[in-house]
Amino acid sequence: MSQWKNFTKGFIKENPVFVLLLGMCPTLGVTTSAINGLGMGLATTFVLVMSNLVISLIKTLVPDKVRIPVFIVIIASFVTIVDLAMAAYLPPLHAQLGLFIPLIVVNCIVLGRAEAFASKNNIGSSLVDGLGMGLGFAFALTLLGGVREMLGSGSIFGFKFLAGDGMLVFVLAPGAFIALGYLIALMNRISKKDA
Repeated sequence: MSQWKNFTKGFIKENPVFVLLLGMCPTLGVTTSAINGLGMGLATTFVLVMSNLVISLIKTLVPDKVRIPVFIVIIASFVTIVDLAMAAYLPPLHAQLGLFIPLIVVNCIVLGRAEAFASKNNIGSSLVDGLGMGLGFAFALTLLGGVREMLGSGSIFGFKFLAGDGMLVFVLAPGAFIALGYLIALMNRISKKDA
C-alpha cells in the first residue's frame, strides 16, 4: 500500500510542477504543444525510473563524499541514452526539444529524487517513486502544453479544431507563465476541496 502512495503522490500531493514548483526550465521552455510536453515528460520519466533503480542498487557501495557526483554520472548516462534514442527514432521531436533533453541531467526533480528517495529506499519503492514522479511531471507538461496549444493555435496534439489562429501570447514565453499560473491555482483549488 505504501508503494501505491509513492506512485500517486507524484500526481497529486507532490506533483513536481504544480505543487513543488520544480523543473521550471523545461516546463516553461518546451510546452508550446502537448506533444512536446508529453515527449519531454516521458524522457524525464525514463531517466527518473532508471536512475532511481541504479542508485537504489548501488547505494551501499557509494561513499558519502562522492555520492552526488556518482548520482550525476548515472543520471547523465541515462540522459545520453534518451538523447541518442530520440535523435535516431524521433528526429522531429528531438529537434523541437533541442537543448532541453541534455538539461535533464541538472533537472532538480531527477537529482532530488535520487538523493531524497532512491539512496535511502529499496529497489521496488524507488522504481515506483520514479515512475510516479515522472508520470506526474509528464502529466503536468502535457496538460500545460495542451492548454497553450489549444489557446495559442486552436489545435491539440497537432490536430486543428478551430479555424484561424489562436491567441499568439500563449505560443510565446509570457503565455507559459500565464497558463502555468492558472493551472497551479486550479490544482490548489482542487487539492483544498480534497482536504
